[in-house]
Amino acid sequence: MLHSMSTTVEPVSERSAAEVNEEIRALWRRSGGTLTIEQREEYQRLVMEWAAVATQQVRAA
Repeated sequence: MLHSMSTTVEPVSERSAAEVNEEIRALWRRSGGTLTIEQREEYQRLVMEWAAVATQQVRAA
């Protein structure tokens, strides 16, 4: 089975890497160290957002 990749460009977050990182930390605190399937999906989304923002901030520096 083939899966298609999205060609939609996501806008870069308006938040800083530190803000996204804090949300990641809060997610882990709320979960008690074990993520549900939904929390894992949110975690993955947040990590991708953090990576994009961190890269943008390094380029801007």
